[in-house]
Amino acid sequence: MHVVTRDVDVVVVGGGAMGSAAAWQSARRGRSVVLFERFEPGHHHGASHGAARNFNLAYAEDDYLDLVTEARRLWDDLSDETDTQLLDLVGLVNHGDGAGLRAVREAHAAHGIASEFLSPSEARERWAGMRFESEVLFVPESGRVRASHALEAFRASALSHGARFEYSTPVRDIRVESDESVVVVTDAEEVRARRVIMTVGAWTSKLVGDLAPLPRLVVTQEQPVHFTAYDESLVWPSFNHSPDPSSTADAYWYSPVYGMLTPGEGVKAGWHGAGPVTDPDARTFTPEPVQLEALLRYAREWLPGVDATSADPISCTYTTTPTADFVLDRFGPVVIGAGFSGHGFKFTPAIGRVLADLADGLPAPARFAAR
Repeated sequence: MHVVTRDVDVVVVGGGAMGSAAAWQSARRGRSVVLFERFEPGHHHGASHGAARNFNLAYAEDDYLDLVTEARRLWDDLSDETDTQLLDLVGLVNHGDGAGLRAVREAHAAHGIASEFLSPSEARERWAGMRFESEVLFVPESGRVRASHALEAFRASALSHGARFEYSTPVRDIRVESDESVVVVTDAEEVRARRVIMTVGAWTSKLVGDLAPLPRLVVTQEQPVHFTAYDESLVWPSFNHSPDPSSTADAYWYSPVYGMLTPGEGVKAGWHGAGPVTDPDARTFTPEPVQLEALLRYAREWLPGVDATSADPISCTYTTTPTADFVLDRFGPVVIGAGFSGHGFKFTPAIGRVLADLADGLPAPARFAAR
C-alpha cells in the first residue's frame, strides 16, 4: 500500500467526454483537480472517440430542452475560449414518428427553439441523398459536434485552469473515509480528495461496485458504419429516423436510425442502442452480421445518395439505463455520471456543470437522481 502522496479537491476517474467536461467545470471554479484515465488519449475502447456526434434539439421534455440549451451556450463558450470550432450547425431532420415529432414541435414553440415541418417532397428537394415518406421536422440550429476536437478543447481549458490529466493510469481502488474524504488508489500513488467524480462509461458497474446503488446499466457494443456518398456535392443534414409503427415494411428495423455526414469519413448511420450486450474488457469490435445486413438494407432503401456496398463499420459502446435517462447523482463523496444511453454527447458541457455542482454539494436534478 502506498502512502497518500497528495490532497486535492476533486479526483475525476475517466477521461472521456464527461470526465473531461467535469474536470473543466471544476477547474474553472478554482478547484484543484486531477483526472486519471486508464487508457491513452484518443483511445477507441469506450464511447467518446470518433470525429462527430449529432447535436440534436429534438426533445419534448422541458428538463432535457433546458439542458441542451445550456449545452449550446457552453459549447460556444468553450469554442471561443479555445479558438476551436466545435459545432457544425448543418441542421438536423427527424422523420418517421409523426405523433412524437408534433410533441417535440410544441415543446420547441414553448421554449423558443426554431423548428419547422416540411412535406416529404420539400425534404427530398433539399436533401436529395435521403428518402422521405412522411412529414419531416427540421431543426436548423442542430447538426454535429466535432467530438474529437471537443475532448481536446475540454482538456486544454482544464489544464489552463490548473487541472492535471494523467493517462495510462488505471484506478485500482477507491476508499471512502467520510462524507468529505475519499482516497483514490493507482499503481503509483494514493490521492485523497474531498470528492471523486466517476465517469467511466461501460466500466461503471465494475468500478463503482457497492459505492452507490445504481440502476441496472446494460453495456452494448454498437456498430454504426460510414458509407461513401455517390456525389460529394450533395447536402447532408444530420438525421434521426424512427420506424413507422403502422408499416410492416419497417419490421426488419432493430431501432430508430441516427446518422450524419462525417467530413472525410462518409455518411454515418447506425441502429440506436440495439447492439449485443458485451463486457467492455472482452469486446470483439466485430459487427453482428444480421444487424449489419439490416443496416445495409436500410441504406439501400432510405439513403439513395450513398453506396451501400461501401460500408465501413466502426465500434463503440452504449451504457443504457432502464429509462434511457442519465444518472447524475452523489453518494457521500462519490459523484456518479453514467448511463448516457447513446444520446448524452450533445449535452456534455452542461453535464460537466451538473457533475461539478454535485461535487460542490448541490442536489441532483430530479430526473437524473439514481435513487
